[in-house]
Amino acid sequence: MASTPVTGDTFTNPVIPGFHPDPSICRAGADYYLACSSFEYFPGVPVFHSRDLVHWTQIGNALDRPSQLRLPPGTPSSGGIYAPTLRYHDGRFWLIVTNVSGDGNLLFTATDPAGPWSDPIRLSQVHGIDPDLAWDDDGACWCTYAGVGQVRIDPHTGETLGAPRRLWSGAPGAKAPEAPHLHRIGDYWYLLIAEGGTERGHAVSIARGHTPTGPFEPCPANPILTHRGTDHPIQNTGHADLVQAPDGSWWMVLLGVRPQGGTPGWHVLGRETFLVPVDWVDGWPVVGELSPVMPAPPWPLRRPADTPRRDDFDTSELAPYWISPRHRSAQDCTTKEQPGRLTLHARGGSLDDTDVTFVGRRQHHLSCRVRALVDTVEGQGGLAVRLDDQHHYDIEASPSDVRVRARVGPLNTVVASRPAASGPVILRIDVTAVRTVKDARTGPDTIALGVEEPDGTFVELASLDGRYLSTEVAGGFTGRVIGMFASAGSVHFDWFDYEPLEDLEDLEDLEDLED
Repeated sequence: MASTPVTGDTFTNPVIPGFHPDPSICRAGADYYLACSSFEYFPGVPVFHSRDLVHWTQIGNALDRPSQLRLPPGTPSSGGIYAPTLRYHDGRFWLIVTNVSGDGNLLFTATDPAGPWSDPIRLSQVHGIDPDLAWDDDGACWCTYAGVGQVRIDPHTGETLGAPRRLWSGAPGAKAPEAPHLHRIGDYWYLLIAEGGTERGHAVSIARGHTPTGPFEPCPANPILTHRGTDHPIQNTGHADLVQAPDGSWWMVLLGVRPQGGTPGWHVLGRETFLVPVDWVDGWPVVGELSPVMPAPPWPLRRPADTPRRDDFDTSELAPYWISPRHRSAQDCTTKEQPGRLTLHARGGSLDDTDVTFVGRRQHHLSCRVRALVDTVEGQGGLAVRLDDQHHYDIEASPSDVRVRARVGPLNTVVASRPAASGPVILRIDVTAVRTVKDARTGPDTIALGVEEPDGTFVELASLDGRYLSTEVAGGFTGRVIGMFASAGSVHFDWFDYEPLEDLEDLEDLEDLED
């Protein structure tokens, strides 16, 4: 993924842009590790590493084998893997997640967070999403989950030890108390939760007690972070986790969205991971101001190499940022059949099918350009911007023509086409964020789909409104994924290029637009 821009003494939020929700963080020595939800995509649970909390590099996916992640063909969009908790305890890394599409709560361990991770330990008697892990001074392991309930478990077997109990569940009557994280800090155990739902009412609240089982006293300043009821450029703030830096300072990671355009605001990249500092006053956390441009932490920033924008498919395995809906078999997706090419063999006949052969990467930027050199002499396929099975825009090539297709809920139509030229073709998608809100109905961006000629000229076949590939239209918990698909026969891709089209100045312009 692209590194977070840093200018002088500032950095820009989000620190992990694009569809990276429900962040959970831990520290081992001088190293930070973070995991996110992945829903219906395989491989699941992306894992990131950082040395400075600002720059993050994806080092793998925790669930990268079918024995760890079962997502049947009927798994709905926004099903699958919910809200991990990542912890470092007793020299090992521990990851607990919920697979809402069949296997329930699962626990994994690893000595190296880059993998391999173990096969799952099933927690069949733990009922509730967003499970958390915490160990007390006696070594007992407590699993706290949405609701908010709690039960002691044996993390080596998955067995429950004793009866579950109800804990504190936030403000009376508040929607969706979830995402609990239990931390021992000083003399107290702090129970951090999300409430208000993961939409515009999202908030972070906290309570404290002298034992991990409570009773818990709510913070008098709750919610300690929310942007509900404001025109702040970062919305839906919640589902937070805490980490302490080696210098003793405290930081919070959380999810948020960046709505664009008119009313009600359309977010298309999904829920992203943001960073904000935390101070402690009278035994309670006070969260700093969360904004698109933030003061940098008081230590040297360690910017890693950016993810290459172009993939020439010259390695035997795909990079960890490539994901596919529900599963990805080596028979249907391979770089070994024709070295230097990605070959996709069609299963489903279109992006509407739950078993389609599709490989994509998360859209990280509000504006971007995606190009691929496609050979369809043996089949039919192309590029797609996918939000879910029923909301996607595709440009599809075959030996006879190139066509643009739009799927928006029950509407499914070819909106443009042209005859195919002989030989491979460069397909291109340009996503351009709005810079001027013309009226309340202005969408967040436009998506232009077309063909690039050998001299670089872009022949646009269609320009479509991006709001129809937004969460506010489609619903759900995911964000856009842009990638390659095969709808018939075999399709070969020589290369794939993802080019960001905005820089720090563009992001500041967008912030000014919201002010």
